[in-house]
Amino acid sequence: MTPGEVLAEAGRRLPAARCAAETGVAGAPGAQTVTIEVPRQDWLAALAFARDVAGCDFFDWLTAVDEQDRGFAIVAHLYGLDSGLHLLARTLVPREDPALPSATGLFRGAGWAERETHEMFGVVFDGHPGLAPLLLPDGFEGHPLRKDFPLAARAAQEWPGAGEPGERRASERSRRRLVPPGVPEGWPPA
Repeated sequence: MTPGEVLAEAGRRLPAARCAAETGVAGAPGAQTVTIEVPRQDWLAALAFARDVAGCDFFDWLTAVDEQDRGFAIVAHLYGLDSGLHLLARTLVPREDPALPSATGLFRGAGWAERETHEMFGVVFDGHPGLAPLLLPDGFEGHPLRKDFPLAARAAQEWPGAGEPGERRASERSRRRLVPPGVPEGWPPA
């Protein structure tokens, strides 16, 4: 299918979707990319459409983007091995209820990416066969790719770019140490 045909068919089969076609977004320069943005209740329908209708049979990756007040944008990149078509499926989940149905029933390769997205952003994939920790050490608390996650390492050590090389520093007593954004006051403990 051509990108234009994919857009037309998506308009018929996914009426709530917003669709666009662009050149050179994913893959090699000149590659055609179709983006389909759907409400979260249509997430699996959009992925099934990509596989069964658009011919995107290769599940490449899935991730999230912390859109702060808007929630989390979940994005999956699918590729048509025969057609060379790139397709981005996108949905938004609210921060208060970051949950989506798992895509592992459609693409077995989605399992690892969903585990990583769950661990890094806290998005729950309902029906996933095992959202066990993948990258972080045992006992790690929080979701480090969320924008509200405190970056404690910034408060633990001096930032190397605080002064230019050769620049004379002001008296240490006159400088008040500022805590980076997101780091709780009083951290690190004395």
